[in-house]
Amino acid sequence: MNSITLDSTVLLVGHGSRNSEGNREIECFASSWREQNPDWHIETCFIEFADVLLDAGLDNAARHAADNSGRVIIAPLILNAAGHVKIEIPQFIQQARLRHPGIEFLYARHLGADDAILMVLKRELGKVMRTLDMPDPKTTGVILLGRGSSDRVANGEVAKMARWLYEESDHEIIDIAFTGITWPRLERVLQQQVALGITQVAILPYYLFTGTLIERIKRQVARLQSQHPQLAIKCGSYFGFEKEIYALLNSRVLQAAGRTDEVESNMMECDGCRYKEDVLYEPGHEHHHHHHSHTEASDKVTA
Repeated sequence: MNSITLDSTVLLVGHGSRNSEGNREIECFASSWREQNPDWHIETCFIEFADVLLDAGLDNAARHAADNSGRVIIAPLILNAAGHVKIEIPQFIQQARLRHPGIEFLYARHLGADDAILMVLKRELGKVMRTLDMPDPKTTGVILLGRGSSDRVANGEVAKMARWLYEESDHEIIDIAFTGITWPRLERVLQQQVALGITQVAILPYYLFTGTLIERIKRQVARLQSQHPQLAIKCGSYFGFEKEIYALLNSRVLQAAGRTDEVESNMMECDGCRYKEDVLYEPGHEHHHHHHSHTEASDKVTA
């Protein structure tokens, strides 16, 4: 239980999924987070595919804050900063400031590529290796499987965690793949690992909760196993309710509130983004940072 009191209303922002189970998991996560922080008032909303969306969530939080501290901290429960974090949420916050001029809105950082995430990945990799009966890591490839974005920084955060995982493991081949938008995709990366003599593959989804893409991954893994019967392929779980996610989220909220000794900027990446001024976000579409080719995104992260 967190012993630090907070005089701000907190708005937890989940992505939202067409899969109702994914939204239910975020609601369960929020309930558990409230239990861990009984002195915090935590509201919940979603970016899309749910009942309480950003505008309603901001209004709910503002109404509570008006009777208390007059301050709302918006905490995105999102791993990587792409269009939603950099463009859409800030626009909704700005609109909320116009609707509620007496309320201070503070925008906390997204979860990001962090030591806490590395700890979750290391533990999940250990679980997968045990289900494979602890094979030699030098003959076991690892694929870190992200959602994929048109934002190179968001994709780069996945690559960063793959490198960190390599630094703290005995695996000689740790690659990244994406389920959509950018490259490479899971099938291609697995084929490349097979060509290098890999006999087991550990797939680690870089996701917080279940959803339509997690279900797609399960189907892809089953299909790949049937295509490569000589391989032992195991897929790990998404991060969900790991203790490090709660701790990291606490840290982000306290940083935004100025209640931490950690030396870290409270400025979101979008504050210095050149796209912020000249790109109009269209609801329902991801913010696109243009690049010339997929070459950089399709490079493997290997030792």
